Amino acid sequence: MTLAAVRRSVQSSGKLDMFVFALTGFLIFLAIFGPLLAPDSIYRSDIGNALQPPSGAHWFGTDDQGRDIFWRLVAGAQATLLSSVLIVAAYSLIGVAVATIAAVGPKWLDELLMRITDIGLALPGLIVALGFAAALGPSLESAIIAKAITGWPVTARLLRSILMQTMTAQYVVGAQVLGASKWRLMTRHVLPNSLDILIVKWAGDIGATVLILAAMSFIGVGAQAPSAEWGAMVADAKGYVSSAWWAVAAPGAMIAITSVAFSLLGDILQVWRDPSLRDSR
Repeated sequence: MTLAAVRRSVQSSGKLDMFVFALTGFLIFLAIFGPLLAPDSIYRSDIGNALQPPSGAHWFGTDDQGRDIFWRLVAGAQATLLSSVLIVAAYSLIGVAVATIAAVGPKWLDELLMRITDIGLALPGLIVALGFAAALGPSLESAIIAKAITGWPVTARLLRSILMQTMTAQYVVGAQVLGASKWRLMTRHVLPNSLDILIVKWAGDIGATVLILAAMSFIGVGAQAPSAEWGAMVADAKGYVSSAWWAVAAPGAMIAITSVAFSLLGDILQVWRDPSLRDSR
């Protein structure tokens, strides 16, 4: 069952909307304030307390270094979620800039930028990102830069198509006849009126980027120990799946919950943006 199908099954009550907004709001709160709430001990080893199961003292248990997993998840929300937001924001800016220049610039520049975009779309994005991250050196910063560099072609191609359609609208053509410049029309009217579809896409992209960032940390080209980034936590605990399942299950569950929450948020925004879907509720 797709996320859209899940949403449609309960959208008549609106309860899922409220739950998703509350959940994403809570996750954003953790991403902003999590490191301030967590104690300093989450980065200090306590071997005598290692691999303790969930209890009243440690809600999600402890890892192989004796660190409290719950508080590491709270602190790690910033490394995982805010990094994902930063990645989406970075490649979105690049994509918007490329699409805008292509739509307004001369024909040869449009062709050049779109052929570069097509090359980017033809390459396997994750593999290229892994290559960039490995070349820059394993770190969270390298993973952010690598994914931001490789993520823009989809936004550029989609927005360029939307902009070219909008530029043929009657009000745009009429304004050009009256002497308005293409750049003025683009920046003041066409571009602002064309971003709503992309905002829906970007919300879902955050969820997908959380998974990708965690995967890059898991295979060793992203965040490194003792970072509390969720993918790095799964990587650190992968050797204890049979003896200390909670050390893997807790960060894995947070990655899954965050990814699904932002994917559902994108679906909800799509319903709100499209009057035909909204009226069918």
